[in-house]
Amino acid sequence: MAILKFRVYFEEDDSVYRDIAIRHKQSFLNLHEAILKAFEFDSKHQATFYRSNDQWQRGREITLEPYDKQYRAAPLLMKETTIGSEIKDTNQRFIYTYDFTKGWTFLIELINVSKEENPKLTYPAMVRKEGIAPSQYGTKSLLGERFADVEEKYDLTKGAEGFGEEGEEGVDDQEASADDTGTDTGDEF
Repeated sequence: MAILKFRVYFEEDDSVYRDIAIRHKQSFLNLHEAILKAFEFDSKHQATFYRSNDQWQRGREITLEPYDKQYRAAPLLMKETTIGSEIKDTNQRFIYTYDFTKGWTFLIELINVSKEENPKLTYPAMVRKEGIAPSQYGTKSLLGERFADVEEKYDLTKGAEGFGEEGEEGVDDQEASADDTGTDTGDEF
């Protein structure tokens, strides 16, 4: 059984992407769910795929369900359409749009075809993750966006190299000894 590996780029920043491996007999519904999981989005909104070409033009639509809009050709349904049936060439591309109000758009590119399944994976599977996924609802931390940049750059997780507690114990000891000796620390007016 063929395993297809797709690179799913966040349209607004191509340094943010996820690689997803999926069996060619699995459906676009499976790919839809894998993309949402990979980018940590919920599944509460409308979604559609478009078959695409090298210029990222939108072609035949593969929808979650038929929507109340005009179609040039009747859309295919995600749950009924296998991935392999829509692969027309070795560089096949798709455009994925999620939450039509917000307009989240992802560019999907076939990057590898393999005959070997990895027995350790449950398909579809995210096999590579690059960049920080956008926040679906635009929520920000209390410290704002700048902290996320610093955190990513310096890896501020507890116990990370360079961010331990060494060297901090001497500060209190120095202040205490300065008070004991009567030395002016400059705190009093």
